[in-house]
Amino acid sequence: MADIASAVKPVLQLVNIHKSYGTGTRVEQEVLRGIDLSLRKGEFAALIGPSGSGKSTLLNLIGLLDQPSSGQLFINGEETSTLDDTSLTRLRGRSIGFVFQHSYLLEEFTALENVMLPLLATHGWPNEAMRTTARELLGRVGLERWKDHMATELSGGQQQRVAIARALAMKPSMILADEPTGNLDTRSADGVFDLLREVNSRLGTSFLIVTHDTRLARRCDRIIELVDGRIVSDQPNLQVVRHEAGE
Repeated sequence: MADIASAVKPVLQLVNIHKSYGTGTRVEQEVLRGIDLSLRKGEFAALIGPSGSGKSTLLNLIGLLDQPSSGQLFINGEETSTLDDTSLTRLRGRSIGFVFQHSYLLEEFTALENVMLPLLATHGWPNEAMRTTARELLGRVGLERWKDHMATELSGGQQQRVAIARALAMKPSMILADEPTGNLDTRSADGVFDLLREVNSRLGTSFLIVTHDTRLARRCDRIIELVDGRIVSDQPNLQVVRHEAGE
C-alpha cells in the first residue's frame, strides 16, 4: 500500500505560493501571486512567459535556492518550509538536478571530473565507484571517449551534455532546466533537447524546462504559462500527446 502511495505522490507540489521582495517597505514587490502547481513522476513540462513574469523566481523556489513568502512547497512529499539550511541542501542534492543556459563546467577539470562533482560534494574523497558512475553517465550522453578531455576542449553542445550527465549524477527525481539550449545553435539545441527527452523516457526523470524557444516548448508534453506572477495557462500539449498515441 505504501508503494502505491509513493508511486502516485507528485515529485513537486506547490500550494498557494507567494513571493515578495522588500516586504514591509514602501518598495515591496509581489513577484509570485498564488501559484498552485504539481509535477508528476516522468512529466516533461515547459514553463514559458514573458521577461519579468516570475519564471526565474519560481525556478529558484522550486530548486530550494530561495524560500517563498507564504504557501507550501513539497518535494517528493516532503514539506520544505520547516527545514533548516542543512536539510534543504541535503534534499536538493538528492532530489533535484540543474541544467542552465551556460554549462558552468570547471575549466581546469576534465569531463569526467566535472560529472563527479555532485558525488564528491556528498561523499567526499573520490573513489573508483564515483569514477565508474561518471563514466557510465558520460556514455549515456554519448561522450565516454571524451571523458579525459578538459572542459575547454569541448564544443558548446558537448559541454551541455556533460552538464546533463552531471545533473544526473545523484539520480534526482526532477531536473530543472533554465534555458538549456539558449546558448546553442539550432542543430546543437536539437541534439541537447533530444537528449533530455531520452533521459526522461529511459529513466522516468521529471523535467521542468524554462524556455523562450516556442519551437522547443511545443515539443514538451505540457506547457505552463506564467504572466505577471500567475499561471494563466497549464495545458497538455495535444500535438505531442496525439503523436505519442500514433494518431
